[in-house]
Amino acid sequence: MTGRLPLDEQLAALKAALSRNEVLLEALRRTASLDLPGWYVTAGCLFQTVWNVVTDRPAAGGIKDYDVFYFDDGDLSWEAEDAVIRAGEEAFAGLPAEVEIRNEARVHLWYERKFGVPCAPYTSTEAAIDSFAATTCCVGVRLESGGRWRVYAPHGLSDVFNLVVRPNPVLAPREVYEAKAKRWREEWPELTVLDWPGGPSQD
Repeated sequence: MTGRLPLDEQLAALKAALSRNEVLLEALRRTASLDLPGWYVTAGCLFQTVWNVVTDRPAAGGIKDYDVFYFDDGDLSWEAEDAVIRAGEEAFAGLPAEVEIRNEARVHLWYERKFGVPCAPYTSTEAAIDSFAATTCCVGVRLESGGRWRVYAPHGLSDVFNLVVRPNPVLAPREVYEAKAKRWREEWPELTVLDWPGGPSQD
């Protein structure tokens, strides 16, 4: 079982699984060409690709979009982020998927308005990844010089391979976690979804 392998073997298994998603590989290559500071392709497109491979589904199946995070605190204006988003639209033209690019240095400017809780300014892309609603989501991958893969996975990879969704109650509200987990279980019913601390939802 991959989730019980030593970490170095899990990393090799992660790369093998992600490499079966041609859309993801192309997204990684095209993002690398944008040369964004501190960038990662992250979130659902990674762990959902693994879920698809583990459950013998098409590698890109059920993946809603591909998230690209970068970190530029030198210019927190919307105009600067929008210029990067527009450059991304050109770079990802023709890719059969939606790619969403966000400057994580700006998240604190809009997070409370969207989710109802304040968000302290992030200090890095990694800090943003640390704040996902589920620890299972906390994975980022980027391509570095020579084609080397850089993998950020602060909670490891065992839950990803074992189809376990574990809450990460550091920022996102409980309802965000539960809504995401419900949506994921509809697509991947094999998942084990762990309760938010404090017990199961009363809904």
